[in-house]
Formats: sequence, C-alpha cells, structure tokens
Amino acid sequence: MKNLEAACEAVLFHYGAPLAIEKLAKILDVTPEECRASVTALGAQLTAAPDRGLVLLANGDEVALATKPAFKKFLALLMKEEFHESLTPAALETLSLVAYLGPVARTSIDYIRGVNSSFTLRNLLLRGLVERTARVEGGGYVYTASIEFLKHMGLQKVEDLPEYEKHRAHYRDFELAAREEVKSDAVPLP
Repeated sequence: MKNLEAACEAVLFHYGAPLAIEKLAKILDVTPEECRASVTALGAQLTAAPDRGLVLLANGDEVALATKPAFKKFLALLMKEEFHESLTPAALETLSLVAYLGPVARTSIDYIRGVNSSFTLRNLLLRGLVERTARVEGGGYVYTASIEFLKHMGLQKVEDLPEYEKHRAHYRDFELAAREEVKSDAVPLP
C-alpha cells in the first residue's frame, strides 16, 4: 500500500475506539509488523505537526486517535453546549437503535446508520441515557438503554417501548441479510 500511514489514520478515525494492531493489520491487508511501523510513523507525524488536532494513543497492543490536550478547552465548551441542548436527530436515531436493539455494538449502530456514531454515543453516555455494559470481541462496547432513559420515558422496561417486538424482528431480519451480504467479504458483524 502506497500510503499506509494515511490508511491507518482513516481506519482509526472512523473506528473511534481503541483497535488492536493485529486487527488493524488484517483490515489493511498488511503484516502486523508493517502495520506497527506505519502506526509508529503516524504517531510521530501527528506529534510533530503543531497544526494537527489529533494525537495517536497507544496502550499495549491497542491504538486509537484522540484530540490533542491543547484543544481540550474547545472540546469542553462543545460538550457543555451539546449537553444542555435538545437531542439532535442523530442522537435520537442512535438512542432509538440502542433502546430497541440493545445490547448492541457500536459497529452495528454505525452499519445501520451509515456513519460513525462514536461522538453521538459519547454524548448519550454523558447525558446518562445509554450505558456501556460489556466489551465485545475486537475491543468495542455493547450499549443498552439506561435506567435514566426508562425514567425519562416513563417506562418500567425497554420491552414497554411502542412496537418493541416488531422492531426487534425487523432488526433480526436486517442483521441476517447483512451477514449474508458480507460473508463473501469475510468481515463478521458483531
């Protein structure tokens, strides 16, 4: 691959959570050694560039992109403003998926929505409307509706949501069709 550092950056940015080097290497179809070298080079590029807003984090064999600490005051303001605003259409959509499909992996939410949902899920976590309940294979998390969500909606359990079983059945059908579609690509859905 011509620009492996850029490919690493793109995948890590889209994934939005720590990713194991071995999994990243598999996605990029390179050896773990090539991937590790490219990730190291990407980290050096991001650290050395004062005009870049991202930094590479490494913890053991996992890596992730994050914002540079120098920009935290801007992000804190953004988070504070968003926390006090009404839920956006993206947040409502994501919250609905978590409520009706939970426990559900972020990758499944991303697949259904067609966009990265990391930021939206983080905002819902901060508001206490969803919670992370477990880690799934590959390092991501599983999300469920929280007790706070149930209190806000006036429900005793998520099964009390309107047409709950109907929507769950639609999702199961969708998931089966998606698994069949990607079988040839050998990329398992969570």
